[in-house]
Amino acid sequence: MIARLLSHDLPRNRWLTAMLVLIVLCLAFAPFIFPGSKALNVAAKILVFIVLVASYDLLLGYTGIVSFAHTMFFGIGAYGVAIASTRLGASWSSLAIGIACALVVSLLLSLAIGLFSLRVRAIFYAMITLAVASAFQTLASQLSDFTGGEDGLNFKLPELLSPAFQFAEEPILNASLDGRFITYYIVFFATVILFLAMLRIVNSPFGRVLQAIRENDFRAEAIGYRIVVFRTLSNVLAALFATLAGALLAIWLRYNGPDASMSFEIMIDILLIVVIGGMGTMYGAVIGTTIFTLAQSYLQDLMAVGANATQGIAWLSALLSPDRWLLWLGVLFVLSVYFFPTGMVGRLRARTRQDK
Repeated sequence: MIARLLSHDLPRNRWLTAMLVLIVLCLAFAPFIFPGSKALNVAAKILVFIVLVASYDLLLGYTGIVSFAHTMFFGIGAYGVAIASTRLGASWSSLAIGIACALVVSLLLSLAIGLFSLRVRAIFYAMITLAVASAFQTLASQLSDFTGGEDGLNFKLPELLSPAFQFAEEPILNASLDGRFITYYIVFFATVILFLAMLRIVNSPFGRVLQAIRENDFRAEAIGYRIVVFRTLSNVLAALFATLAGALLAIWLRYNGPDASMSFEIMIDILLIVVIGGMGTMYGAVIGTTIFTLAQSYLQDLMAVGANATQGIAWLSALLSPDRWLLWLGVLFVLSVYFFPTGMVGRLRARTRQDK
């Protein structure tokens, strides 16, 4: 049953299995295990980025396409929800219309980019996507009457998802049973469904063709596959999943702006997570996103504790200053690449093959 649910793509390593089970359980019961708004925000961000990173890995890891426009589709999904909820009011129909319109825009845009740009060489395609993404970010910042400009858009959700909505007066196991609670589980179950859908895609005959194109596109075309068609379809699918991830982000934050969903820093984060987790492995998105997001969210706090504990050693306390958290995050990334050149999932699976 589990094998069918995972499209017969099992972790194939006991340590990897243990980590994935632990992550899923922690995310499933986060409102009960980790009380507090910060912890729940971190858990929700992990869920959203699992979908976003997995969708990018569908493009980069499985098809071998380097794109810098992924945050553009992510932003389109978030803006679709934000604009529809702002203009049409806080209702379920507004959410549905916003998500549907965002998916249509992403479909047409990704199809156009795929058909007109995927015939060029990889580096030129990457530059084209970077230019298009930059143009969209500029438009989002300047069309203030429509997108809220640099300030973005704050909007309301249906009453059931409002933090003010209470369906139980007393907390259960430290979890407040309110609209925020419901919103979190909407994001959680949507992430599970979307991740399993992508896992099914990459393990289907279509997914195997994508991997063949990644390994040797000339050979794939020689045996009869039209690589432009498959690359375009991969581009469209990745864009649609990224759009849905953006919609989940907007629903959770009840806000969207250029920096929240379209900044180039998010694109850099996606690339780092893919490398840490392992390219060409859907499970790498889960492992990489969890490690990176936890480090990004709590490394400063840990360094503050370390700096206070080493106040007697001036140079060490200064080195552990929370202001230098980006330096240590970079060090951790370099170490992860050095010790896990194929990503954590790739390294663990390689060890399993060696043991056999």
